[in-house]
Amino acid sequence: MKLKSKVKFVNKDKNLFFPTLRKRVDHYFQENNISRTANTTMIIKSIVLLLCYILPFVMVLAFQPAWPLSLLLWFVMGLGVAGIGMSVMHDANHGAFSKSKRINDLMGHTLNLVGGSAFNWKLQHNILHHTYTNVVEMDEDIQDRLVLRFNPHSKVKFFHQLQWVYAFVFYGLLTLYWVVAKDFVQYGLFIKNGVNTNTAAENRNWLLKLVAMKALYFFIVLGVPTLFFGIPFVQVLIGFLLMHFVAGIVLTVVFQLAHTVEGTSHPRPDEHGRIENDWAIHQMNTTVNFSRHSKLLSWYVGGLNFQIEHHLFPRVCHVHYPAIAEIVKETAAEFDIPYLENETFGQAVRSHIATLHRFGRLPDMNEAIG
Repeated sequence: MKLKSKVKFVNKDKNLFFPTLRKRVDHYFQENNISRTANTTMIIKSIVLLLCYILPFVMVLAFQPAWPLSLLLWFVMGLGVAGIGMSVMHDANHGAFSKSKRINDLMGHTLNLVGGSAFNWKLQHNILHHTYTNVVEMDEDIQDRLVLRFNPHSKVKFFHQLQWVYAFVFYGLLTLYWVVAKDFVQYGLFIKNGVNTNTAAENRNWLLKLVAMKALYFFIVLGVPTLFFGIPFVQVLIGFLLMHFVAGIVLTVVFQLAHTVEGTSHPRPDEHGRIENDWAIHQMNTTVNFSRHSKLLSWYVGGLNFQIEHHLFPRVCHVHYPAIAEIVKETAAEFDIPYLENETFGQAVRSHIATLHRFGRLPDMNEAIG
């Protein structure tokens, strides 16, 4: 779908849920004299997660440990990649890390450090996913991925019946696909559909930068250990693949637990591209929290278990989500709006598997309606 024909939300009932909620959240920060951006906890966390990615690689190069220990270090790097994605670059690319655009840009480009493109990510995530959550025409996150069906509106294939079994294997390929091909695929796609509004000259320059960045990434991670430290290439390649498999599993599962679970809706726009619902209420109907009370999980996943709060207030740093969650939940109850959540991580995973199972058998809603 072209951006010029984008979906519009029509709040025909003039619901006051979001204006009321926004005032209450604003009051919370003003009353407690708290900045909406990063605090000391966030800064320390960012340093720790960056070191989880960088230090193991340095140790692989400097000490060249035995094969089992080397694999363990690559495993830790995978956790670091996922942690950077969830807790550092995510906030920064939303403008929530700092009041300074320069600092947000710097921390947002930690995504480039792990092989991705911050520019593409902002287009896909900030514009498409956050604005049009679970609207299949616009939200890339729920569009079909070769053998995976994440919405009730696309065509069911025979192999989808087993996707609840094999999905997690493909989740492990996410970041590998990302660093190898996804950014180039999105480069063409976002120009074609109008999401990328740069000029042709700007895009040519950006493509050259993208190629250079990818080449530098692969040279450092795969070339340097072999060419300068004499580590067998096969060992480096296996470690590299393990790192990305771990990162892919963690990132994909955490993001899927927010939208591809039981209870979420997948509305379609009418023939005029309109969805008759308030945007904020739409976010409440398509987004689910999980494990809100687990401090350890919340620390690592960057508040992505508070997806409701994140979707409503993406420019608020995630370290503040536990505090404002109660405000959101209470306000939603006042307006008789569902506040969807799974109490534990295990419940959320089971709900996701159940949804994969259902989507693997659910007929194409377009055909059913027709």
